[in-house]
Amino acid sequence: MSTKTLDPKELKDLQPAHGLWEFYNPEKAPYHFQASTLAEATRWQKTTRQALNEIIGFQSLPEAPLSPQKLEEVDRGDYVREKILLRTWRRALMPIYLLIPKGIPKPLPVVIAYHGHGYGVKDIVGIWEDGEERNIPDGYHKDFAVALCRKGFAVAAPEISCFGERQTDFSYINTIIKAEVPTSCEHTAKLAFYLGGTALGLRVFDSRRLVDYLETRNDLDAKRLGAMGISGGGILTFYSTCLDERIKVCVVSGFYNTFKDSLLAMNHCSCMFIPGLSKFGELYDLVGLIAPRPILFEAGTYDPNFPIEGVKKSVDITRNFVYSVFNSQDQVEADYFEGRHQISGRRAYDFLVEKLSSSFRQN
Repeated sequence: MSTKTLDPKELKDLQPAHGLWEFYNPEKAPYHFQASTLAEATRWQKTTRQALNEIIGFQSLPEAPLSPQKLEEVDRGDYVREKILLRTWRRALMPIYLLIPKGIPKPLPVVIAYHGHGYGVKDIVGIWEDGEERNIPDGYHKDFAVALCRKGFAVAAPEISCFGERQTDFSYINTIIKAEVPTSCEHTAKLAFYLGGTALGLRVFDSRRLVDYLETRNDLDAKRLGAMGISGGGILTFYSTCLDERIKVCVVSGFYNTFKDSLLAMNHCSCMFIPGLSKFGELYDLVGLIAPRPILFEAGTYDPNFPIEGVKKSVDITRNFVYSVFNSQDQVEADYFEGRHQISGRRAYDFLVEKLSSSFRQN
C-alpha cells in the first residue's frame, strides 16, 4: 500500500510561498509613494532616498583614489575605444570601455551603458568572447554601446561586478568530488546578504565612482549624463538613477515591471534582490526617486521573465500617478516592441539625444 500523496494545488497551505503573499501589501509600505503635492513629493524623495541608500548597502566602502590606468586604445574607424582600469574602493578594481566618437566637438555628452547577464561588457562594445572584434551587432545586447556612440555620445561601459573579468576565482573548490561551483553573481549576492548588504549595492557604488571619474575628464560633459541598461543592467540603471541625481535621463530595458509579476513570481538571479525592500512598496513607488527626470522603458511583448502586462501596469502608474505629481507626465515614454528579452533601440537612442540637451545635435 502506497502512502497518500497530498496535492499542493488543492491544499494551497502546503505551498511555502502561499502564506507569505498575505504580507505583500505595497500600498501599506512605510516608504511607498503617496504624495499629492510637489512639496510632499520632494520631502518623500529626501527621506526615501536616504532609506534606500541604507538598505541597499555598501555605500560607504573604504575610499581609495580612482587611479585610472589606460590599458589600450583601439581605432574603430568612426570612434576610438579606450580600455581603462579604475579603483572604485580600497579592494575593488573595475575595467571600463570608453567609446569616443570622432568629428564631434568636445566636451561630449555621456551615456553610461550597463550590460546584462552574459559574458560581460565586451558583449555591448562589439567584442566577441575570445577578445576578437566584431562588425555586426549580436545577441540580446545588440552592441548597444556602439549604437549609442554612433549617435554622438561618449559611452562609458563598465564591467559590472561578477561578470567578465570581474568573476570570483573558485579554483579552491574540489570539483573532483562533485562539489558544485557557484556563479559569481549567486556567491557574491549571498555573501553580501550575510554582511547586511547586496550585490546591487556594490554595483551602485561602482556606478557612483564611475560618474566621479567621468567628471574628471575635460573631454566629457558629465553634466549631460544619461544611463541605459538591459536586464541586470536595467536594474542597475534603475537603482543608480534613483540614488545618483547626477544621472539626468535614463533608459531601462528588459526590467521594469512589478515585483509581484516578475522578480517575485519566477526565477531570477540573487544579484537582483534587496532584502527588506517591502518597506518601499512596488517598483512604481521607487520610480518616484527618479521623477521628474526623463525615463523611457523598453519591453518586449514576449519577454519571458518580465511579462508585458506587469510592465504596462507599472508604466501607467508611473506616468499617470507618480510623474503627474511633478507635472511631468510627458517625461515618461515606453517602447513596447514585438520580441523577447532584448534591446530595441527603436526610440531609446533618439530619446537620449533629445533629453540630454536641447543644444546637442547629432552629426
